[in-house]
Amino acid sequence: MARLITEWVNVTADISIIARESGEVWFHAPGDTKENADPFATAMTGDGSAGSTVGLLDGAINLGFAGIEKRLARPDPTIASYVVALVGAYHTSVDTPRNLRRAAGRFNELGRPEVAAYLEERAREETGHDRLALKDLRALGVPGERLVANFIPEGIKPLCKRFDDLCIQDYPIGCIGYSYCLERIAALKQETDIEKVRAMCPDDVDATRFLRSHSSLGSEAAHVEETINFVASLPAEDRIRVVQETYESALILAEGYNHELLKSEGEILEELEQALGEALPYRDTSYPLHGDKRGAPPLA
Repeated sequence: MARLITEWVNVTADISIIARESGEVWFHAPGDTKENADPFATAMTGDGSAGSTVGLLDGAINLGFAGIEKRLARPDPTIASYVVALVGAYHTSVDTPRNLRRAAGRFNELGRPEVAAYLEERAREETGHDRLALKDLRALGVPGERLVANFIPEGIKPLCKRFDDLCIQDYPIGCIGYSYCLERIAALKQETDIEKVRAMCPDDVDATRFLRSHSSLGSEAAHVEETINFVASLPAEDRIRVVQETYESALILAEGYNHELLKSEGEILEELEQALGEALPYRDTSYPLHGDKRGAPPLA
C-alpha cells in the first residue's frame, strides 16, 4: 500500500499544523513528541495532495479564530449593521482585481507563468464584485458611493492593508493564502443566512446580491476547491508560505470581525450618519434598526 502524503507547516513559534492525505489534521507543539528529535521541526519538502492541503489551510483558519472563540460576540443582525457589512464588503473587493494583477505581473517577471495565470483568472472572476455591494446599499436607500468614499469600518482597515502589502511584495505568494481565507469563510454561508437578511428588509427590496455571490450559493465553493488543488500542486516552500499567510489573515479577520460585532447599535448609527452627513433613510421605520442588538457577521 502506498504511504499517505503527510504535510506540516509551522504557523507560530510553538504550533505546527499536520495534515494527512486521508483528511486527518492535528496541531503539534515541540514537546508533544517523546523522541529526542522532533520530526516536524524541519520544513517539509515533499509533494502535496488535495487532502492534506485542505487540512493545512482550514486548520490555519480554525487556529486563527481560536483565540477569540471565548470572547466572540454572537449578535442578531440589524439593517444598520448589515449596511456596515456591505461597506466592508465593498472595501475588501474594490481593489482585489488590481492587486491580483499586480501580483500576477510579478510572477511573470519571476518566470512563474502558472502562478501568474492562476492570479489573472482570479482577477477576472473578482471584477465587478464591489459594484454588487453598491447596488445592495442603493437598494436599501443608502447613497452607497458617498458612504464608501467617507467610511471604512475600523475592523476592515487592517485586512485591506494586509492584502495591499502582500500583493506588492517581491514574492507575493501569500496573497493566495489571504484570498483562500476570505473565500473559505464566505463559502460557509448558507441559504438560511441569506433568508435572515431578506427577512430584515422591506418585501420589495433585494439587497443580497453580494451575499448570494459570496456564499455557498455563488462561486465561492468552486473557487475554494480550485485553490486547494492549485496550492497542492505548488512546491513545498510555496505551500508553507500560503498556509502561514492563511493563518495570519485569519487572525486579522477574526479580530476585525469581533471589533465590529461588539459595537452597539447606537455606535453603528453614529458612524454611518457621520459618514453620510445625514440620517439613514429608514431610521424611523419599523424595520429592525434600533435596540440593543450588536453588530453583524462579515460578508467577506
